[in-house]
Amino acid sequence: MADVDNKSSNALAQETAQLEEQLQAWGEVILVGDRVLRWEKPWFPGALLGALSLLFLLIYYLDPSVLTGLSCFAMLLCLADYLVPTLAPRVFGSNKWTTEQQQRFHEICGNLVKLQRRVVGWGRRLCTMKEEKPKVYFGSVMTSLLVVAWIGQQVHNLLLTFLIVSFLLLLPGLNQHGVISKYMSMAKREINKLMKQKEKKNE
Repeated sequence: MADVDNKSSNALAQETAQLEEQLQAWGEVILVGDRVLRWEKPWFPGALLGALSLLFLLIYYLDPSVLTGLSCFAMLLCLADYLVPTLAPRVFGSNKWTTEQQQRFHEICGNLVKLQRRVVGWGRRLCTMKEEKPKVYFGSVMTSLLVVAWIGQQVHNLLLTFLIVSFLLLLPGLNQHGVISKYMSMAKREINKLMKQKEKKNE
């Protein structure tokens, strides 16, 4: 068991080091983005939602086709990939990082690798469920897809996309400031109360 844990931690460290090497040119931008997403200043969430609202209002006003939207998004990615490694050192100052910055960058890369592993793990669990419990798999997948399809029919595409992107961008800050854990603990307390009430009724 200890050997498996050591292998897993070694593989995690190796993957993190590889990701750090790949994202090194984006280091300054990632650190700034991390500060914004974790709401280091109280006005960051407002600025984040304001910028996102402007972007979606622009998309709504221009009303591009799917192909145009994808092309523009790909062009922006290519521009960023070309310009950021060149301009970032000039904009953010010297290339010399403090140990604190390097440590935070290492933590971010480690978290990204863990997130990737979780997603792959969920995919494997789904495949295992498909093989071991095909009826449960079919029922749960079909129900989930029907619910998502119904929500998509009720809410406008752009509004739904805006809400999803807003939630994903605010999630790190909500997690950092303990909002999610607070409401999760409240939900657990309510569920426990309901369970106790049912047990009393059954008695």
